[in-house]
Amino acid sequence: MFFGYVSLFATSFIAATLLPASSEVLLLALAQQGYAPLGLWLAATSGNTLGSCVNWYLGKELLRFQHKRWFPVSPQQLHKAQLQFQRYGSWSLLLAWLPIVGDPLTLVAGTLRVRFSLFLMLVALGKGARYALLLVLARQLW
Repeated sequence: MFFGYVSLFATSFIAATLLPASSEVLLLALAQQGYAPLGLWLAATSGNTLGSCVNWYLGKELLRFQHKRWFPVSPQQLHKAQLQFQRYGSWSLLLAWLPIVGDPLTLVAGTLRVRFSLFLMLVALGKGARYALLLVLARQLW
């Protein structure tokens, strides 16, 4: 059983980075197999939150290289993303669990040097709520 929790942690971590992965499918499969909901919630939430912390750190360090030719985004794109983040503020980090926009959101938070304690609290709260809701809905359906 331990391997299931570790696999969920790892999958959740990878899913929170810019790499493509889906932790929800594994979470629900393990829940259906009888794994403890609290253990699943802890593994998924902590892995996914930690992956977002890696994005925050990468965003923070990324700006050192913005004047290099190989830098992946133009100054205009970076500025636009930062303005968009500032428009909605740090509270938007509650939505870091969203597909497509969530991972870049955590990266931009790092470029703007959002205070890490605030970042961690908001991201963990949003991701934890999402996994809790999935587990509750799964339990209702089975």
